[in-house]
This record gives sequence, structure tokens and C-alpha cells, in this order.
Amino acid sequence: MTQPRITPSQVEVAEARRTTLPNGIGLYTLASDDFEVLRISFVFRAGSALQQAPFSASAAANLLSEGSRDMTAHQIAEQLDYYGSWYDVNVDRDYAYINFATLSKFFDPTLAVAEQILLCPALPEEELRTYAAKRRQRLAVERAKIDVKAREAFARALFGERHPYGVSSHEEAYDSLTRDDVAGFYRRFYTAENCFVVCSGRIGDHELKAVAELAGRIPRGAAEAPPAFPAPETTHTAFVEYPGAVQSSLRIGRLLFPRTHPDFLGMQVVATALGGYFGSRLMQNLREEHGYTYGVVSAMVNFEREGYFAIAAQVGADVTQEALREIYAEIERLGAEPMPEAELELVKNMMTGEMMRILDGPFGIADVTIENILCGCDNTVIGSNIRRIREMTPAGVQQLARKYLRREDLVTVVAGAEKPAGM
Repeated sequence: MTQPRITPSQVEVAEARRTTLPNGIGLYTLASDDFEVLRISFVFRAGSALQQAPFSASAAANLLSEGSRDMTAHQIAEQLDYYGSWYDVNVDRDYAYINFATLSKFFDPTLAVAEQILLCPALPEEELRTYAAKRRQRLAVERAKIDVKAREAFARALFGERHPYGVSSHEEAYDSLTRDDVAGFYRRFYTAENCFVVCSGRIGDHELKAVAELAGRIPRGAAEAPPAFPAPETTHTAFVEYPGAVQSSLRIGRLLFPRTHPDFLGMQVVATALGGYFGSRLMQNLREEHGYTYGVVSAMVNFEREGYFAIAAQVGADVTQEALREIYAEIERLGAEPMPEAELELVKNMMTGEMMRILDGPFGIADVTIENILCGCDNTVIGSNIRRIREMTPAGVQQLARKYLRREDLVTVVAGAEKPAGM
């Protein structure tokens, strides 16, 4: 008996309404009256790949709320807590995301705090030194972990240690980070040219006008072309010694292309089949059949200018060589023989089901909208992507695996106690 499909073959997602403000900022709105809450996301092209002084990008974003022209850091935190408002900062290689969420009835006081944070941060020296000391200590602790060593070594192997996507600055650089570094980064990149805003939730005329007024006051910056990045310099094998480690941390993958490439979505299907869900091929092999690991994952990773495929796992130190062999074998098998239709159907259902989960609610739709804007798309691409996933065939998966996952193209990084044979 054929089981009914539980995931949709097509999806329609509300399109964000765009308004272009006088300073050039795009203001996108996704109105929903289902809940008395709204979120405002300010997205700046101000990621760590653009910094000249190490750690200045993350410092600029995280110090925005540590005091302003009219409020101390304590007053800002107290005001947000009093109204139950949520404030969040996230910085990746390319962008900084500044988010405010609030109950509709507390919109006005929350936006007043947002104004202080965004338009007139003090970036005080005392707070910078406290922040730098804490982050240096945190980074030192993180870098003592074997998976962090492998992750950073993998980035260097893919891109080269001089590339903005591959660089790993020493934690001691926090000691030389100055307020001028942070303030200069803020002035250069927290500008109208580098910003767009997405509002989601219960947004009426009053809220829209107020957000537009605030965003419209973000200053224009000096016109400049995006900085040039050096060409990636890929190293195909790397070993990071970790004396006494009882586990080895593995990374296998290769540099490919960003999300705008026509084969990116297909390679997401390939990555999901290999290690994108609990019943994936690598999970069945490494965990269920051999007991080499508790978990393994594979994915396509997207940056603004590059993208890559990656497999990550931690395995027992005594089975490192065997685990590598099985990973290579599963990659080769995916290109050597077509997937069974039933397995591919499960992969499709996993991917579309995850999309449905993310899109459940206005804030999830806003997150996807932001991602689409960054890729130069609108929300119609969501339905298009689901249709493309459902149209994938076993032959199509096999062809992509053959084309992009040849053994000689793969980068292998191992962090552990003993270097595997052949590295």
C-alpha cells in the first residue's frame, strides 16, 4: 500500500513588501496579525571578512549595546528587560545581524532603545577592554577543543590562511584591539549603503512609519567598491596534532560555489543523503553499523562570495583510518550507483519538511526572506526550490556526486593524537 505524501509539492510564501527609503535602505515588511509581537532585523554588510584589525567586526557589533550617547549599558539592558524585549546580535563572515523583538504594546519604548544602539553607540574604552578580555579567554578555551582545531584547520585548508574566509587570528590580537579600530569599523560599515531592514509580525502604519524614520537616519557612508579577496589557495590534506586525544576530529569536503549557483540546491540533496539526517548513509555506516562515532553530518555551506561542501565527525582515535575509509567509500558509492527511489523520496521529504518547519511563523519567514535577499532572490524562490527538490532523480544525484565529489578534489583534515597513514 502506497503511503500518502506528508510533505507538499509546492508552497506559496508571502512576498515581502519593499520600500526604498531616502537614504537608499531597503525596508521589507512581512505583516502578520496572528500574534501581538513583531521583530525588526537590521542587516549590515559588516562581517569579519571585511575587518582590517582582527576581531573589530565582532567587537563593533557586540559593543553597540554597551552604552550610548544618552544611556549607559546598564540602562539599555534594564530598559529591554523591563519591557520583556529581546535583543540579539550575530556576526558571520559577511554580515552582521542586529535583531529586536517586542510585544506590540511595547514597540515604542523598544524602538527608542534601538535608536540609541544603532545610531549613537558610545563604544566605550572600558567596556571594550572588558569585552576583549572575556572573548580572549573564551577563544582560548574553545581552541583547546579538538573539533575547533579541526574546523579552523579545514577553513585554512579550503581557502588559505591569508584569505578572509580562512584566516584564524591569534587570541592575543584582542590585547591590541583599540577603540579606534572598533569605531572606525562601525563608521565604515554601519551605513545606509551596507544595510537593509526586515520587519515581521504585527506591523501597522504607526510601526512602519517609525521604523522607516529610524532606518532613514542611518547615515550614508563614503562610496567604495567591495574589497578584493585573494584567490583561494587550497591544501588537500592537513593534520593537526593533539597529543593524548581519545578522539579524532575529521573534516572532509571541497570548495564549490555559493547559493546562487544552479547546482547548489542539487548538492544540498547530495549532502542530505550522505549526512543530513539521522538515517543518512554516513550515519548508518559510521554509527549504526560500525560504532565509530555518535554523530556525523554533511552540508553545503554558503558565504557571499564562496561556498563549500563539508562532512564533519568525531571518531575514536583507534578507528580514525577506518572511519576515513568508510566516508570515502560512501562518497564513491553515491556516484557509482543510483540511489533507490524510496531512499531519495525520504531525503526529499526530510528537506521539504525542514523547510516547512522553518517557515512556521512570521519570524521564520523573515529569516528565510533575509537569506533570499542576500542571494538576490525574492520569496518565490522557496516554491521553486521545493519543486526542484521534488524533481531530483537518482540519476541526477549520481551525476552531481560524480561531478563534484571526486576523491582527488576532496580536502581531508584530521585533528588527533596520531597522523593517519597516507596524509
